[in-house]
Amino acid sequence: MALADTFQSIVDSLPGDWTNLELDLRIADESRYVEAATLLVTCNAQPYSKADQHWRILVAHKFGHAAAVPAVHAALRLLDDVAIDGEITVTSVRTGRVETIQTWGRPASVIGEFKRIRAQ
Repeated sequence: MALADTFQSIVDSLPGDWTNLELDLRIADESRYVEAATLLVTCNAQPYSKADQHWRILVAHKFGHAAAVPAVHAALRLLDDVAIDGEITVTSVRTGRVETIQTWGRPASVIGEFKRIRAQ
């Protein structure tokens, strides 16, 4: 299965309230490390070590300091397009968290509406 398709099946299998996803990506061919690294720049993949051709990818669902799902999907699709094979492993998933904002001075209706929208 292609990397982008594998990633999409992982995202589709997550519950609706997931917030953060951490993935490990390992490519099969060590000689294509530099090429893969340049394609993974758009999703801010963090290398574990050069010898292992191994990256950590942080993905955010609706908010947070990580790559968005479309950015990760696009980067993995680029790897698929140039025939760089590899495997993806899920290392952690966080669920049930809600984005916080400064709500001082706002009416309770605004605070409640924000929580309702963000909790979906």
